Amino acid sequence: MNTLRDTAWTHPPDLSVIIVNYNAAGFLGGCLESVFAQDGVRFEVFVVDNASKDHSRDLVKDRFPGVRLIVNAANAGFARANNQALERAEGKAVFFLNPDTRVRPGALLRITQYLSRHPRVGIAGTRIVNPDGSLQSSVEIRYPGGRHGEKETRRFFGGSASAPGRIAWVLGASMAARREILKKIGGFDERFFLYGEDADICLRVRKAGYTVAYLPDAEVVHWGGESERGYHRLAVWEKKISAETLFFQKHYSRTVSRRIQREGLLQAYWRLLGIGLGAFRRGLDPKTLEKWCKYRAVTKRYRWNP
Repeated sequence: MNTLRDTAWTHPPDLSVIIVNYNAAGFLGGCLESVFAQDGVRFEVFVVDNASKDHSRDLVKDRFPGVRLIVNAANAGFARANNQALERAEGKAVFFLNPDTRVRPGALLRITQYLSRHPRVGIAGTRIVNPDGSLQSSVEIRYPGGRHGEKETRRFFGGSASAPGRIAWVLGASMAARREILKKIGGFDERFFLYGEDADICLRVRKAGYTVAYLPDAEVVHWGGESERGYHRLAVWEKKISAETLFFQKHYSRTVSRRIQREGLLQAYWRLLGIGLGAFRRGLDPKTLEKWCKYRAVTKRYRWNP
């Protein structure tokens, strides 16, 4: 076994795996099994449980005694929970992993090897696939805000759209980083309760002079949406849009933030009108309903004069 539970290492582990869990007991066991099956790398594993109401904590205690379990009395949010484990982590690198995932063989070794060979890479996202094997979108070359956001972030990098690096951010469901860099920038911004924290931390790492990379040969299967179960789709979209507006306020000028939100509101009202007319004729299919929830959330969270 490659974990700290069986061996008293004379040196720090190569990697600290951090899993934030909230009512995901149905996935967590399989996720941890896939992590502990990894070879060729010394790692420690943290599970931060955000006051789950299922049997997640007992599952970890009974089946995975080597896991460093942190139990929160209330849901601290994704960013804060990651920071709790980050404060205790000893690995040279940190791997943030969602509980509704399975890590493919060799992934942890490829992550640590890549980061050791590329010292200017601060954060790296892995290849993420759906359970059916299809590729899941996990890499973005623009920040939230469309063309306005793209123009705004160029000034952070001396006017260049591609420096440092071409990738803007990677999905936080499977994301590795250098621990020393995360410590340097202060970890995750805890104002992002859920959603938006991955784009924010990637931008801050790039501002610190490091690039964001993508590792296609380190693969993780991701079911997705586990943290959203039990919530109405409109409530989920309101959380996502709220995270977007926080990102605008933090990183963009007030003028740009206002422009993004005004244009977003006009578009949302126009799209809602079109959806309403279509629903009157044909009804609402699931895909259209999802769009309605998104645009309705925009009208509730964006402001004309932020």
